[in-house]
Amino acid sequence: MSATTKAAELRELDDEALVAKLREAKEELFNLRFQAATGQLDNHGRLKLVRKDIARIYTLMRERELGIETVESA
Repeated sequence: MSATTKAAELRELDDEALVAKLREAKEELFNLRFQAATGQLDNHGRLKLVRKDIARIYTLMRERELGIETVESA
């Protein structure tokens, strides 16, 4: 994944791709936590970014479940 994933980029993905992206982010978060526990983590800010990406994906999934359409300002 890139540094952060924009919500607009995620909105373009279908449900299956969104679930795959969530799976990748969770796997990355697990690996980062493991590195932090063993003292091998170089960039601690990356933990925060990955957690925010996961929250962003969950938010979009919930919006789709509820049928909420958001209009982003251009």
